[in-house]
Amino acid sequence: MEKQRHKSHVLVAGGGIGGLAAALALLRRGFDVDVYEQAGELREIGAGVQLSSNGVRVLHELGVHGALRALACEAAGKEVRLWNTGQTWKLFDLGATSVERYGYPYYLVYRPDLLAVLVDGVRREKPDAIHLDATCTGVEQSGHGVTLRLERGAVHGDVLIGADGVHSRIREALFGPDRPQFTGYVAWRGTIPLEKLPGHMRRLIGTNWIGPGSHVVHYPVHRGEYMNFIGSVERDDWRVESWTARGTREECHADFAGWHADIHTMIDHIETPYKWAMMGRAPLRQWSVGRVTLLGDACHPALPAYAQGASMALEDAYILARALEGSADIGRALARYENARKERTSRVVHGSAENMRRFQNRAMAEPAGAQEYVDREWSEERVKTRYEWLFTYDVTTVPV
Repeated sequence: MEKQRHKSHVLVAGGGIGGLAAALALLRRGFDVDVYEQAGELREIGAGVQLSSNGVRVLHELGVHGALRALACEAAGKEVRLWNTGQTWKLFDLGATSVERYGYPYYLVYRPDLLAVLVDGVRREKPDAIHLDATCTGVEQSGHGVTLRLERGAVHGDVLIGADGVHSRIREALFGPDRPQFTGYVAWRGTIPLEKLPGHMRRLIGTNWIGPGSHVVHYPVHRGEYMNFIGSVERDDWRVESWTARGTREECHADFAGWHADIHTMIDHIETPYKWAMMGRAPLRQWSVGRVTLLGDACHPALPAYAQGASMALEDAYILARALEGSADIGRALARYENARKERTSRVVHGSAENMRRFQNRAMAEPAGAQEYVDREWSEERVKTRYEWLFTYDVTTVPV
């Protein structure tokens, strides 16, 4: 085939972390990119994300690592604590160890901060690339291009990337409605001003509290000004999959009755507790049709127990840009992208579900059983098996 004489015009549906990272990666390679976001303003949910070295590497390659570093907390390590006694085990060292071993640090990040540095990066490359209040209503394509239908008109391009999240309209247009299954877990989230917590809780580490039927993860974000709190509990009476459904502190306290005082101290100071039902979805077998493909949660949403959701979207974005740059045939490029990403992202989806069960195992009801369980499940060898393959991934060198 004759080599492409100009770079394609790429449309991105969704102005979240994955969509903006894809836009930035492609703009830096000379593509023309436009991002269409349904919200009237660019703002992220006020919550935290963890970025291990594999995700931070992408931000370095996109030229925004320095900007994020100024806003993030660099984790010194991660630890496991027992739900009722607070007994503590080291999970792994990070900080200088992460840089030495994997090339990049491990960051604890406020989602709005990550979004902001990506927005700035995109606008440096193309000031008018991001279009707000642009809700997708449908997709049409031919051998010559793709049309993204919006509530207010339509736009045309050569490629469309569906980066519109777990409730993706692009995915539905390609493959029909999904059928998520309730996992039996309900999650709580909130942020806490760090100054309201006692000194022993203000360390720059990620903490996983594990217990029978429930677990809690918390870590500092936004230059150490906030503590991000996520708690999961087995329940079957709440099945609303929304990050904006409000609960109450009283209900959250009740879900963690009998837990260590540190947990209840955090709940006391959550500014607004939100709750959502965790739904499970099998990874898609196919991500692309013709000139349209999917990215991030639109094609491989995972439970949060692996702390890899944002990093997987960042990796997808960078690999997709490499695939499109390296091929004059769009269909072939999208196939290469899928082939490079599906096995890894599926492994994350399944590993996240396994970690949920691991964090909430009934063996931890009693101290003796908990000691044996943690010694086995969080042994150095098992931790390395679960995480080393994640942290060592290099988006710049993996085959595409």
